Amino acid sequence: MSESNNDNETLISHLEALRETLLRCLIAIAVVLPFTFFLAPKALNLFIDIIIGDSPVKLNYFSPMEVFLIQIKAALVLDIIICFPYIIKKVWDFVVPALYDNEKRFIKPAIILSTLLFLSGVLFCVFVILPLIIRFGVSFATSNIQAVFGISNVVTLSLWMAVAFGFMFQVPLITYYLIKFGVIEYETISDKRSYVIVILLILAAIFTPPDVTSQILLFIPTYALFELGLLFARRCKK
Repeated sequence: MSESNNDNETLISHLEALRETLLRCLIAIAVVLPFTFFLAPKALNLFIDIIIGDSPVKLNYFSPMEVFLIQIKAALVLDIIICFPYIIKKVWDFVVPALYDNEKRFIKPAIILSTLLFLSGVLFCVFVILPLIIRFGVSFATSNIQAVFGISNVVTLSLWMAVAFGFMFQVPLITYYLIKFGVIEYETISDKRSYVIVILLILAAIFTPPDVTSQILLFIPTYALFELGLLFARRCKK
């Protein structure tokens, strides 16, 4: 009976710690939000300048509140980016007490690498992929067909694509640790590359708009990173 009570007390204490962690993260986001909302217009203009580049494109809005709502989205994204290190630290502080020493050595570098890969994917998308998509769209313009892009569609697509690239850039890390810890053998995944290609193409189709161009632009760097993770896993095995 006492053991059951101890288990209940432990569960309640864990839930309290989780509630406190989530509450502090939400408070941090709420505190920073007014500052990011103030920065949102300049950040949005800079973001648009990057993805438009030297393309002869002007973004248009079609309702009085459209740009304001986009600025709110931009403020929230900036808020999460700024608070991300604090959020990760709080999550880490919550998880660490339940881990063994060898698990701590595994989790900490995994979190750091995952964060770096996510940011790399977002930056690669913003500075390389999105300008390519804009130029590709403009290439269809003729004397009778003019490109008119809505700001809401472009920004929403850009944010979605950036997040998709961030998640897909986790592939080398997942591949490396699956092989490192013996979940799957190197020879098995190496011999099944065709299945990996199909899976990555399906994921690219899910994470991108329904067009082949975006799917291929996401698939190519993801597969290259998969091969990189496979290479590191082979060296680790040796």
